[in-house]
Amino acid sequence: MVFRDYYKPLVRYGTTFLKDSDEAEDVVQQVFVSMWEKRSQQDIHTSVRALLYKAVHNACLNRIKHRKVRMVYAEELKATQEQASQVDLVQANELDEKIQLAVANMPEQCAKIFKMSRFEQLRYQEIADQLGLSIKTIENQMGKALRIIREELKDYLPLLILFLIREL
Repeated sequence: MVFRDYYKPLVRYGTTFLKDSDEAEDVVQQVFVSMWEKRSQQDIHTSVRALLYKAVHNACLNRIKHRKVRMVYAEELKATQEQASQVDLVQANELDEKIQLAVANMPEQCAKIFKMSRFEQLRYQEIADQLGLSIKTIENQMGKALRIIREELKDYLPLLILFLIREL
């Protein structure tokens, strides 16, 4: 009976605070559930109406406070992600420059085979066919290219691994 009499007016009251009737319904329902769960512990000295309105009022204020905390957290998270994204971009550009420099320092045929394999993503057989070389030569040249890359980028190896993992 109390629920039927006060539910709709309490939802309207909650909506004036929250500006969202669905959220106000949630708050009012939580207030009723809470009061029901604590019914044996409560000793009501004032009117039930006053108690319900005060409970909805407090619950709405708590909900608004929680919204503000979530907004602040979301803004901080967004700023952190943007900053991390900028750092990732700088690191990726720096890594790309180092890779380009390492490739430029390779012998010509070695660099050509490396570019075809890694940048054009051709298979060893396709590279061998295009260059008129044996697969074994391609394998040897790729081994040499990878040794050069490892040596040139040894200080960037952890970053390179992260960058390659993200690309997958």
